[in-house]
Amino acid sequence: MPEPPAARRRYVTVCVLFWLPIGLAIAPLILLLTERGLTLAAIAGCFAAHSLTAAALELPTGGLADVIGRRAVLAAAGVSNLAALVLVALGTSPWQLGLGMALMGAGRALSSGPAEAWYVDTVHARCGPDAELRTGLARGASAISGALAGGTLLGGALPWLLGLGPDLGGRLGAATSGLVLPLSVPLLLGAAVEVAFVLYALTALPEPPRPAATLRGVLRDVPATVAGGLRLGGRDALVRRVLLGAAGAGSALAVVELLTPGRTAAVTGAPESGAVLFALLACAGFACSAVGSHLAPRAARLAGGAERAVLAGLAAAAGGLLLLGATAAAGGPGPAVLAATGFGLVYLGRGAAGPNENELMHRRVGGSGRATALSVQSLALQLSAALTGSVAGLLPPGPLPWLLGGAAMLAAALLWSGRGGRRTPTAPSGGDGPASPRVDVRSING
Repeated sequence: MPEPPAARRRYVTVCVLFWLPIGLAIAPLILLLTERGLTLAAIAGCFAAHSLTAAALELPTGGLADVIGRRAVLAAAGVSNLAALVLVALGTSPWQLGLGMALMGAGRALSSGPAEAWYVDTVHARCGPDAELRTGLARGASAISGALAGGTLLGGALPWLLGLGPDLGGRLGAATSGLVLPLSVPLLLGAAVEVAFVLYALTALPEPPRPAATLRGVLRDVPATVAGGLRLGGRDALVRRVLLGAAGAGSALAVVELLTPGRTAAVTGAPESGAVLFALLACAGFACSAVGSHLAPRAARLAGGAERAVLAGLAAAAGGLLLLGATAAAGGPGPAVLAATGFGLVYLGRGAAGPNENELMHRRVGGSGRATALSVQSLALQLSAALTGSVAGLLPPGPLPWLLGGAAMLAAALLWSGRGGRRTPTAPSGGDGPASPRVDVRSING
């Protein structure tokens, strides 16, 4: 049975409103921190504060969304990001900027899971547990990538446009006592969008009534839900493949994000022009991810099932990384075209695999643990990205770091080989979810 269009529209809108401010901050963020006087080591410390906060809160916030509800946690994510963007846009001291980055990490952790869990809960409540989910999940993933692509372009263009006028940037800083720089404007615009996100999350995402949450109940139920989510990843083979697929994607994306800026600078011959090329490539990557996510349902139909579609998508992404590795030491227009093709394949393949992976996972996880399972998936991606990025940074320049990411993605793809021929009698038309019943994450503890 198809999912209700209204739920899909609201889910897509929430995705756009949350991720557009993140996209607006991508291009100006490091330059803004530099303008505020931070050294490279201090900037690295700010990003470490972001990553460590997100990793530490990932599972507790997922459990919180399963215990007290999706809407409240989504609103908290928006408030945290709102405070973070204002602090980073206007902060002048290292502690203010570091706190802003930590709050941004908290917002990232709070947001990973509740919106998608709300969408799946709503579809199951209205259409039954066998309702088709893949199309809505694909539209949401496309919306996220599109918001990041558009935000990256707008966030990079706004400071440049503000600098076109005669000393406009200087006058802007003087009028605000140096608090607002041209590089601050995209972040302040993102903060305004966050206000809209919080209001929309509170008013447009109805949930079934829940028992009134008490502090004692939250302290009891959240750890139990988190522990159940971790056990589910170890006990359920299909969920374990989804988590390992996320880990492979994290490794691949870490390598791409770490090595591509230096490669674009080498192509253009200067760091400044290399940064512009990287911004364009990042936007193109998000666009490829949006296209891949949009095509995910069709990929499942053409491949003969969601598991085969995941295999094809991850294999395509691995092939893209191998192309990037093969052309790492080569120059000229031909290798550059091949490298750009490989870059696009990484995002296109990952975009096509993601919605199919998540639909399979939602068929194995009950509503009381859905946000926790998504948080475990996000944590697997983040931890593998941190580990692989650290290792890749120690490897000598050339093909080897790229091949490390390609090997991780290929290993994730091979987990799905030989799995596509099985179909479940309870799956909706066009799907191939597993035959065994869904698992309530908290029930595993008992």
